Formats: sequence, C-alpha cells, structure tokens
Amino acid sequence: MAEIVFDHVTKVFDDGTVAVDDLSLEVPDGGLMVLVGPSGCGKTTALRMVAGLEEITEGKVRIGDRVVNEVAPKDRDIAMVFQNYALYPHLSVFENMAFGLRLRHFKKPDITERVERTATTLALYELLTRKPGQLSGGQRQRVAMGRAIVRQPKVFLMDEPLSNLDAKLRVQMRTEISRLQRDVGVTTIYVTHDQVEAMTMGDRVAVLRQGVLQQLDAPASLYRRPTNLFVAGFIGSPAMNLAEATITADGGRLFASFGGNRLAVDERALADRPALRGYDGRTVILGIRPENLEDAGLERGVPEDRRLKTSVDLREDMGSEVLIHFSVDIPPVVTTDTRELAEAVGEDVTELEAGARPGTTTMVARFDANTAAAEGDRVEVAVDTRHLHFFDPDTGQSIWTEPPRPDVALPSAATAHP
Repeated sequence: MAEIVFDHVTKVFDDGTVAVDDLSLEVPDGGLMVLVGPSGCGKTTALRMVAGLEEITEGKVRIGDRVVNEVAPKDRDIAMVFQNYALYPHLSVFENMAFGLRLRHFKKPDITERVERTATTLALYELLTRKPGQLSGGQRQRVAMGRAIVRQPKVFLMDEPLSNLDAKLRVQMRTEISRLQRDVGVTTIYVTHDQVEAMTMGDRVAVLRQGVLQQLDAPASLYRRPTNLFVAGFIGSPAMNLAEATITADGGRLFASFGGNRLAVDERALADRPALRGYDGRTVILGIRPENLEDAGLERGVPEDRRLKTSVDLREDMGSEVLIHFSVDIPPVVTTDTRELAEAVGEDVTELEAGARPGTTTMVARFDANTAAAEGDRVEVAVDTRHLHFFDPDTGQSIWTEPPRPDVALPSAATAHP
C-alpha cells in the first residue's frame, strides 16, 4: 500500500482556466479521503492527475515514495472505478473481473482464485456467468469494484461511482464501499458532489471550491467547526440557516439580534468563540443548523431569549421528524458564498434574494415528530444557542479564537449587493 501526497499541485488548462490551485494534502496509507464540492470545483481534475490522465502544471504528486508526474498511468499501480461502470457488455462478470489480470499475464489458477474470492466478498459469486445487461445497477457497480479489487493495487480512485444509482441503492453501496475499503486496506480517493456521501464515508474530507482547498478535516469537525461560510453552507442537509445579526453586549452577556428576535449567546458557545466579543455593536452572519431548532411547545422552561416567534409556511412530515419551513422578517444573506452555494444546488439566485416573500428569509427547522405545528400556525421555535455559528460578513471566515490559517483562507467573501 502507499500514501498519496499532493505537494502544491496546480492545474491550468490551455484556455487559462485554473482547475486546481496550489493543492496540498496527504492521504495516509490505507486511508479513505473524500474530495467534495460543487460541480467545477476541481475534484475530478485532482483525481485525474493522480491517475495520470491529466498533466500537472505545477507541483508534485507522490504515490508512496515515488513522484509520479512523469510516470505513465499503467505504471502507477492504481485502479479506477467510474460512475458509468465501464464494463465490457459482451463479457461475463467473471471475464470482466479477470480482464486486467489477463493483461498482466497472471496464471489461470491465480486468476480464478482471485476472481472467485473477490466475487464472494461482493456477493457476486452466483452471477459470475451473467453479462452486464442481465444485472441491476447495484450489481454492475459491484462488478466494477470487483475488477479493481482483484488487481490488489496500491491505490483506488473512485469518481462519483454511485451517481447513477437510485437513492436506496446509493445508501447500500456507500456502506459496502466503506466496509470493503476498510477490509482491503487500500489507500483510496473518493470523489463526490454529494456531501452526505462525503460525511458518511471519509476518514477525512477535503472541501474544494473553485480549485482551492477550503478545509481538510474529519467529518465531525467539518460539521461542528467549519472554517468559513462556504463550508458551513455546503456541509449539512438541510443546509444551515443564515441571517445577518447585530451583536450587542448587555450585562456581561452577548446577544444576537435579527428580525425582531434577540438570542442570548450561550456561555459555552462564547467560550469557544472569544473573538466574538470584539464584534460588539457590529453585524455578523449568524448560522443556525435546522437540528438546533425545536418546537418550543415540546420543551419546558425555554427562556424568551432562546425563542423565535414565527408562523409555519410549510410542514414536511418525514416520519421520524418534521421539517418546518418558516420566514423571518429580514432580507436573505447574499454574499459571494451564498450565491455560489445556491448555484451549486441549482437554485435560482433571484429566488435566494427574494425569499418566500420579498424582504424575508426562509429558514428550516427539524421538529420532533410529535409536534402539532401545521401550515399557517403561529409557532415559537426553541433555539439551542450552545451551537450557534458566527461568520465575519466581509471575509466569510468563521469567528473563533484566532484568524483562520492562511492555507485555507478564502481570497474574499465580501457581501454582494444585488
């Protein structure tokens, strides 16, 4: 096995497009690194540079102790899994999985042993005589994975391998891929635009934006301590609620005020973000995740400075929970970050700016399934103020103890005026 290292890697296409900009990161031996970000962020280009399918403009890529910039793809000891499976339709499952071994002149008994062992692991043994056209999408994807596994390469490279599957199969297959990767122990880079896949599969996740690495961290750290507004908005589903709020000090406490609401910043949140005290009297971007909002009627003793008073615009029953959409009487947060996040999910930026009604911001809460809140009802929303997020409106950087590291800082995320 081998680690993969990007050492200040840049890719500039012939038309001048900078697809990857000074990327430095390390995938440890046996680790699974997920590259995630919206379309066009450079994640697939980064993967293709490891594979040798794209030339590197600047920097170095190492696999193990070898710089592979000038090494031919066939000599890099890698295996790729694509989203379109890339199976030979006229060959059986066995022959598809054995194809690479035959090219490398493995002996027939060795080929049979490897293919049958891998097919058993992937629950494909009974399908070895079938052809791809006789298989389901999930089965074909397992065959594509099996073809990679039988080679026992140093590195797996997976480019959105689940994007052609339906939702149920995606959940099943991402579990299988994670288990297989742990069992086989091969260093793996997995590319996806789906942040749920990224969060559930990766040992570490690298969030890319316009070719620049935004944050590299464990999934839980990305969620709890996003380095900037873009990462905060990209990670989490439904997305983090955002509002421009004014910070004020009163009686030794800090409050965030917006749209007629005044939330007390919990002492535990403030202890984690002491730099917030320097924003007294200033505007910040406040972030609240939907799971930190609850029906106040289902909780006891919620103080006024932890409540939002609103009405229900839309109720979505999810079975185990209810998603409540409501409006706050403030304009939406419109920055270069939020515009790009809206575009990443196919949302019309004019809809972002308009909200549910002109001059309002739409928010989403995850309520307990026992809530009686219905569309049109007045409701009070309890806010878990221990988990509030705060961002500088000029830079888009999270407000913590100290300025963000320069290697992950954004050039600028200044508020954009429509």
